Amino acid sequence: MRLDKLTQEEARMATAQVLKATHSVDDRVRDVDDRVASVDDRVAGVDGRVKAIVGSVAEITDSTWITR
Repeated sequence: MRLDKLTQEEARMATAQVLKATHSVDDRVRDVDDRVASVDDRVAGVDGRVKAIVGSVAEITDSTWITR
């Protein structure tokens, strides 16, 4: 009976350790997710600037062809 009690206690302790590790991993994944979202926002900003530059180059190219 004492052995059974100790075995159950050990199982509960092991479960608690696994749960603690799971929460730690979950927190780290959320941190990575936040960083990826931040990078995504930056890429969207760069994409907008590149489109503006491409538009400007197209306007310059078009006007150059017209004046020739």
